[in-house]
Amino acid sequence: MSRTVLLTGLGTVGAFGCGGESLERALAEGTPSLSEVDRSAGYHLPEGARLACLVTVSLSEWLSPAEGRRMSPPSKLAVAASRMALRGAGLDSGSEGSEATAVFLSTAFGPSSNSEGMLKQIFLEGPEAVSPFLFTESVANAPAAQIAIANRARGPSVTVCQREAGPLLAVSQAAAAVASGRAERAFAGAVDEVSPLLHALLDRFGALARSGPDGDEIARPFDRRRCGFLAGEGATVLLLESAESVAARGAQAIARVLSWGSAFDPTAPVSDWGKGHDVLARGLRKCLGRAGIEPQAVDRIVSGASGSRAGDRLEALTLREALCGGNSPGGPGLPPVLTPKAVTGEYGGGLLGAAVLAAAGARFGATPGFAEPDPELDVVPHDGSALPPPSTVLVSSLAAGGAGAWLLLGAP
Repeated sequence: MSRTVLLTGLGTVGAFGCGGESLERALAEGTPSLSEVDRSAGYHLPEGARLACLVTVSLSEWLSPAEGRRMSPPSKLAVAASRMALRGAGLDSGSEGSEATAVFLSTAFGPSSNSEGMLKQIFLEGPEAVSPFLFTESVANAPAAQIAIANRARGPSVTVCQREAGPLLAVSQAAAAVASGRAERAFAGAVDEVSPLLHALLDRFGALARSGPDGDEIARPFDRRRCGFLAGEGATVLLLESAESVAARGAQAIARVLSWGSAFDPTAPVSDWGKGHDVLARGLRKCLGRAGIEPQAVDRIVSGASGSRAGDRLEALTLREALCGGNSPGGPGLPPVLTPKAVTGEYGGGLLGAAVLAAAGARFGATPGFAEPDPELDVVPHDGSALPPPSTVLVSSLAAGGAGAWLLLGAP
């Protein structure tokens, strides 16, 4: 059995604020909301990155203090986003919870601040001093569990840890569960926090954008001068339902999930991107083929390019190989390419929220910082001009370590 999968709810929180409207405004303006990362603990290098896309808004509308007092920061973000998604779908929190409701959530680093706090207690005070509250919220699957508890979702609860590809893999697993009938509806998304320690470590590994000659820390996806990404925290949770379920309650869908797919690049080292764009391109073409969609039918790409030197190169070569037949620079080009991570930062699910808005026809501004095309990549992101409503949106995300994932969205 294969049922039509519809997307009925979007919940998102990030540096841009709470809700799809806040994200849509930020994407249209094309300007990231950056905050200074706390450097008082001494983790950072003096010349290191200083800024990140941090959540500064209150979650009080979505989460009471009593509920949140024993939750880690990612769990709070995830639960708030799940409730936004339910409200957007026309449902009340917990009203539809059952064995037929599943949770599929991705995270790159889990509740890093709780893990740090627990390890400090172990090292400084001994194992007997560890707080049980820190322990239970230090594991990667804690946010997914809190979504299930808050919304009485008693179906499968799955946490995906595949770095940058995780959000699309989580949605893919959720869509497969709904399409097969294993779940009637499913929460799917991503969550991450950016603690000072995590930010400092990413910077020490050379992953983050640092200040250039102009003094700005900015991600430049696909730009020749790109030097790293902006770390971003937040949560995005989508609600997926079968078409039968949506029709039964007379609800409206935002988009239809047309297809999903994944592949693995065997050339990738453990902590970096590989060079197997041909393998990844075959996986992307299979994703298109399962939906009966020709490459030229894709009229919008929401790219996971973030400003990473190697990551953006692999993304560009994969897209060109899969959609343009590996044309040489100057040949037939790609459809408009949107790069939302330049605004939302890497991690926290901003890519998912942007993908849903793209499928709904939202306006995207120009990619901040893009000015010098990279001749090797031959990809120029969308310039911010008006675009017609899309019919088929391709969402792409490749990960350090070799994972690759794609999602195809269409009109409901």
